Amino acid sequence: MKKILLAATMALVLSGCATQGPRKDYTAFNVAKPRSILVVPTVNKSLDVDAPNYVLSTLPVPLSERGYYVFPVNTTKMVLEQEGFYEGEQIAAQPPESLARLFGADAILFVTINRWDAQYAILSTTVTVDFDYRMVAKDGTEIWKDKQVMRYSPQQQTSGSPMAMLIGAAINAAVARAAPNYMPLTRQANYQAIQFGPDAIPVGPYAVSVRP
Repeated sequence: MKKILLAATMALVLSGCATQGPRKDYTAFNVAKPRSILVVPTVNKSLDVDAPNYVLSTLPVPLSERGYYVFPVNTTKMVLEQEGFYEGEQIAAQPPESLARLFGADAILFVTINRWDAQYAILSTTVTVDFDYRMVAKDGTEIWKDKQVMRYSPQQQTSGSPMAMLIGAAINAAVARAAPNYMPLTRQANYQAIQFGPDAIPVGPYAVSVRP
């Protein structure tokens, strides 16, 4: 019986070890020890011209809650425009050292919008956001990165006549297509990347309470 229990225990231990992914290396982040983060206008690869401003507005809160000082994004955008930088692609091409020196920032967060769209299929509409996150220290060293893809499809009715269910699904899909709500998905992606995901950034020096 002892041999059976020992074998079972070893199997559980091995199984647990097998399911664990590689631990993220935070060496560069810990060396940089950023206290302030500059969030620059996003790179937009989607077809929605309004997406960059919406995404930019959602980034300061999770970073601040994680314990970092975040430069006001609207002020940052205005200063960069005064320097002749209007587009996210143009800003991302600049030396990070120059951007950090301009604001006195310890680190810079670059975000790329890969997708921000709603795909319509008559009875369903799938809203998708796809973001790449990249943070570099003031000396240009990459210290953190992540990727998040979030999707949402309106719930279909689970009761009633088949005809009513079809009509309800078509209406939900049409509404989602006409006015897709990207903001809940965007906030969810940001929080997953910055605070709650397996590769979240370490807790900062101004955190009120330490999160896991």
